[in-house]
Amino acid sequence: MITVIDLKVGNMGSLINALKFLNIDFEIVDSIENFIDPEKIILPGVGSFSAASSCLFESGFYEAISKEVLGNNVPILGICVGMQLLAEIGFEGGKSRGLGFIKADVTKISRVDKSIRIPHMGWNSLESIDYPIFSDLKANECVYFVHSYEMKLKESISFSTVDHGGEIVAYVNKGHIHGVQFHPEKSQSSGLSIIKNFVMSC
Repeated sequence: MITVIDLKVGNMGSLINALKFLNIDFEIVDSIENFIDPEKIILPGVGSFSAASSCLFESGFYEAISKEVLGNNVPILGICVGMQLLAEIGFEGGKSRGLGFIKADVTKISRVDKSIRIPHMGWNSLESIDYPIFSDLKANECVYFVHSYEMKLKESISFSTVDHGGEIVAYVNKGHIHGVQFHPEKSQSSGLSIIKNFVMSC
C-alpha cells in the first residue's frame, strides 16, 4: 500500500489517475491521525515552497514523516515541490524550512542568457538515467517540468540533471529517499514507468 500525503498543495488528481492506471494500491492521507505504518510514501506538491512548508509544519507531518523515513527507513518519493521539501531550506516566498533529509537549498533559477525561459516549463530529457527508478526509460525520453526554483545540492549524493541553459537537478537519490523535480504523473508512459519503478523496485 502506497501512502500519498495530501498537504493541500499537490496535484492529486493526475497522481491518483496514474496510480489507478497502474493498479497500485494506495491511500490518501491528509492528517497525521491517519498516517499509520506506511510501506512507501509519495509526497507531491505544486505552488510555492513556503506554502508547502507551512502546511508541512502546521499539520504535524514534519515530525511524522521524519519518524517514518529516518527512523523506520520507509522509502519516500518527493514530486516537484515535494522533492524540494526534502531539502533543508527553500527561498520561494521567503526563507522556509524543509524536511532536511538532503543537504541542499532551493533557490530561484537564474540565467545570464535572458532568452532562457523561466519558469522552466515543458518536455526535456534527463542527462543520466542510470538508476533503478529509470530502468524502463530509453535514452532521450522526455519528462514534463514546470518550476521556477531548483535544488542546489550541498552534499555528494546520486542525482540526475536536465539541461535548461545550464544544469538543473532533476532527480535525487539518497538511499531510500528519492525526489523528482519533474511531474511523472504528467509525463505519459515515461512517467508511469518511473512511478511503477519506485513502487516495485526502490
